[in-house]
Formats: sequence, structure tokens, C-alpha cells
Amino acid sequence: MNIAIIHDWLTGFAGAEKVLLELIKIYPEADIYTSVFNDQKIKQIPRDRVKVSYLQKIPGSNRGRRFLIPLMPQAFENFNLSKYDLVISNTSSVGKGVITRPETPHICYCHTPTRYLWESNLDPRASGNFLKDRISHRLRIWDRLAAMRPDYFIANSKNIQQKIKKYYRRESEVVYPPVEVGRFKVTDKKEIKDYYLCSGRLVGYKRVDLAIAAFNDLKKPLFIIGSGPEEKRLRAIAGENIKFLGRVSDQEQAKYYREARAFIFPADEDFGIVPLEALASGRPVIAFNAGGARETITEGISGTFFSEQTPQCLIDAVRNFNPDHYRPESLRQRAMDFDQTIFRKNFKDTVDRLVVDFQKNGPPIK
Repeated sequence: MNIAIIHDWLTGFAGAEKVLLELIKIYPEADIYTSVFNDQKIKQIPRDRVKVSYLQKIPGSNRGRRFLIPLMPQAFENFNLSKYDLVISNTSSVGKGVITRPETPHICYCHTPTRYLWESNLDPRASGNFLKDRISHRLRIWDRLAAMRPDYFIANSKNIQQKIKKYYRRESEVVYPPVEVGRFKVTDKKEIKDYYLCSGRLVGYKRVDLAIAAFNDLKKPLFIIGSGPEEKRLRAIAGENIKFLGRVSDQEQAKYYREARAFIFPADEDFGIVPLEALASGRPVIAFNAGGARETITEGISGTFFSEQTPQCLIDAVRNFNPDHYRPESLRQRAMDFDQTIFRKNFKDTVDRLVVDFQKNGPPIK
């Protein structure tokens, strides 16, 4: 069977790219289609596996991806996928908009409906002035049309399943994304240090600013792993008790996880892999009570929630938090429910079943 995997862009390595690596393991002969590919940053995927759009030829396309967004619908529609027997799009944006033959099933693994188009409160990049608003309006029309092209949707969480229904009026099944549990381990209690940890891209909706504001008041050590466009602003508002670690190796990251008192997760995330990486390290999570965290964190069992995205609410949660209440091995066992092996089996089983349904009954009614 000839299989194509569609991915929005390959210019950095985050959760969607981790999923892509797992899809390649499930379908090792599949071709990968994407808009632009920075093979200096994404070295885990061989260059000869990737087919890029014409956008790759635009100078600076690997660095200024956001300026290419208005051109991306056409770029994905231009891909010729006529030779494939199955198309899988792994997307949070435009990848679902590829055009396939009527007899070719297209299954979309959706990380979120395009956030900057439908939830500007979380991602305001596409709003704020007349030109952006005009472009966003036209992109929303295209995005809604593109959401009718996949034959089936698989959501990465129940949270996203609800959003797919709300914004696209499509039904979906849930397959949780993979966590590389084996990369992390639990340490002895005596090795736990007196710091809290945040990890992830430094962008607005991750709300690292909220964690900084709270820990400025608490005067407790907070370590932050990651980089991004918000880094300069965040450094400017951080007190001396807050340490920016930047990008670290996998080994360093795992060490920071397992030695932290707890992991701070202040975002309203689609799913959220980093809290599960903390659980895989035997460390509990203090999370904002919204989004995907509700599906992975259990109050008093694997962590605790704070109810409002305000510094004071997080401050109260940290002050009332007792890390000795949690058993590290139980936390790790919870993370095992989302291990890579679980994802591979669940995803392949789901895709196989949907392909059989398509071959037997034809395209589903949308």
C-alpha cells in the first residue's frame, strides 16, 4: 500500500513532530509531504523521505514561516497525491486541506482546529489589525472547507474532539499522542531538589508569564526549559529566583524533571505532553484546570489543579502543595498509559479499522 503522511511544516521539533516520528515507525515506507523543511533543525527525519512545496524556494522560508501562512492553502492543494492508497494528515493547521482521489481514504490526526483562526484568545497572531483580520476571515472560510476533505478525523484528546465538533461540525475518535516514557526515570527522594520546573516553547498561550509572576511573589526557585519569541520579555519580568535554562539535551531535561519538587503547567493546552513527561519522572504536576490536563491529571492522585489563570490562584496552589503526598512509582505508572507503544497500537488499529470501513462502505456521510 502506498501511503503519504502530510505534515504542516518541519521547521522545529515539538509535539506534532514527535507524533510524526511515531507515524514513520508505524508506516516506514510512507512518503512525507510538508510545506517547508529545515533539515538543520529536524535531523531525525532523512531529507530524502520529505517532499516539500514550492514555498521551500522562497528565501527565508525556514525562518519566517508565519509570513507564509496566507500561501499555505494553495501549497498543500498543489500536492499531487494521486498515486497513494492512503493519506494520513498529521496537522494542527493546513495539512488537512490536501486534495485526494475519491477512492483514496484520507484520515486526519488533528492536534487542534487551527488555533490562530478559531481561538484568538489563545493565539492572537492572526488578529489585531485590519489586514490581519481580513486575511484571517478568508483563511477561516478555507479552513472550514478544508475540514470537509478528510474522510475521518482522529482527535488527540477529548478536548480536541469537542473542538473539532464545534468548529468543523465533524465527528472524531480519540487516540492520545505518544509519550517517550522510557527516556525518563524516577529518582530517590533524597535526590529531589528545592526547585519547581516549567518546560516548553516560550510563546504567549503557554502562560509562562503567569508562572513567573507567581514565583516572583513566592520567592521560590523556578527553572524554565525552552526558548521562543517570548523569551526576552519573560526574562525582563523574572526575579533572581527564576532561572532560564534554554534548550537542553534530552539527558539534561530528564534530570531536571526527576529532581524537581513539582512541574508547573499554567497553560490551557490541547493535550499537553510535558505534564506526562513529569509524571514519567515520578514528579507531580500543578496544572491549570482546563484543556487536555483534565484528561491526564487526577486531583490528589497525580497532581493538583488551580482554577483560574491568575498569579494568586497559582500561588495558593503552590503554598498548599505537599510533594510527599505523591508516590513516584504511581505517577510513572499513570504516564505508561500514554507510552509510545500504546500510541502505535491504538493508532494503527484505528486506521486499519477506518480503512476497512471505507473500502466496504465508501466515504462516510459528512
